[in-house]
Amino acid sequence: MTKTTFDLIVVGGGPGGYVAAIRGAQLGMSVALVERAELGGICLNWGCIPTKALLHSATVLRACREAAHYGVTGAGEARPDLAAMVARSRKVAGRLGQGVAHLMKKNGVTVFGASAKLAGAGKLALDSGATLSAPHIVLATGARARELPALPVGERIWAYRQALVPADLPKSLLVVGAGAIGAEFASFYRAVGAEVTLIDMTADILPQEDAEISQLARKAFEKQGIRVLTQCAVKASSATATGVKVVLDQQGKQSELEVERVIVAAGIVGNVENLGLERTRVKVEKTHIVTDGLCRTDEPGVYAIGDVAGAPWLAHKASHEAVLCVEAIAGKPAHPIDPLRIPACTYSYPQVASIGMTEARAREHAKQNGGEIRVGKFTFAGNGKAIAMGEDQGLVKTVFDAKTGELLGAHIIHPEASELITGYGVAASLEATEEDLMHTVFAHPTLSETLHESVLSAFGRALHA
Repeated sequence: MTKTTFDLIVVGGGPGGYVAAIRGAQLGMSVALVERAELGGICLNWGCIPTKALLHSATVLRACREAAHYGVTGAGEARPDLAAMVARSRKVAGRLGQGVAHLMKKNGVTVFGASAKLAGAGKLALDSGATLSAPHIVLATGARARELPALPVGERIWAYRQALVPADLPKSLLVVGAGAIGAEFASFYRAVGAEVTLIDMTADILPQEDAEISQLARKAFEKQGIRVLTQCAVKASSATATGVKVVLDQQGKQSELEVERVIVAAGIVGNVENLGLERTRVKVEKTHIVTDGLCRTDEPGVYAIGDVAGAPWLAHKASHEAVLCVEAIAGKPAHPIDPLRIPACTYSYPQVASIGMTEARAREHAKQNGGEIRVGKFTFAGNGKAIAMGEDQGLVKTVFDAKTGELLGAHIIHPEASELITGYGVAASLEATEEDLMHTVFAHPTLSETLHESVLSAFGRALHA
């Protein structure tokens, strides 16, 4: 007979949910995980992982095309095999999904393949007909792509799922939304040969990033042949014999664009429907569940983590919330996440990564508090390893409190930015000052030396600028 009573039930098996289940089991709880689709959630199956697999294929393709520059002959005529790239990305996702299933079994977590709805204090009704009970229920139901009325998703208008498994390569493509998801798809499809137009309603691409970094990213995209239109929105769309015709509005000026396919990457909405929240004290604002710093909702015994609990919508934020939430439930010391210490990464070409405040936000913060900031910059053109790799374009930018030496923000644009940002993440978590970072010994030759030089630059001490 299947067990139905547990210490902890987690609804949703993404990077928040499955980590919560594992941590609960590690702390000696009996744990159930309810997942209506695939273990690993959207991130593992239809987001973070398969997109990175495709983007790595694009990186390999780019390297082959540029092989002669590195003294390698015979690879310059490399061509993309889109079907093979897609098949590989699905295989990568499948392998990791099996890994999550193994972790559930290894940690003694009972998995239910079903949808779930709150059914009274400590109870959860499954669409399979079963009722589970536990004093603690964690909602980790994630989010889905935001739909735009002017762009109904279908055969020719894609959301991220369709964009990950194209049957063939579109000759022309419009990407609507120039945040991380849109920028990544624009990079991939341009690398494999599509004519790409990338648009956003804001003043620049990657609008959450530091303005200087966003402008550098735009220049890099345009150099690759991506057409970028900002302060631009889609007003209407219609099917044509070969694709989609869209009406664009750019600051009041309308124009038409016809493309074979459109990718909609205009943000996400939380999966809060059909959870039984209306019969609880749980508050929902703008499709996201409201929680306190320890992920507690207003309903006793009900918690929410990850994308369904609001920004920033990042898998690593969800996993970290999972651990602190479950540890708080277990009575362990737990501390709320400081959003300014959560790194953000965009895996386009080049990559963009950041942590903390932008320069503009830091200046406003300093102005409000009667302080000043110091800004350091170092380009990869002055880094030996970057030059040796042939990737000497990019910038590291650091922002400090001039009085205390606190690292307020760090921003990187470079093909390896996502791997480098963790250095600043560790520094921020340890509350390292500029003195600590200046006195840290960085190995040579490495790209990480740029992190050191940017810090030195902020205080007028850069050695290789």
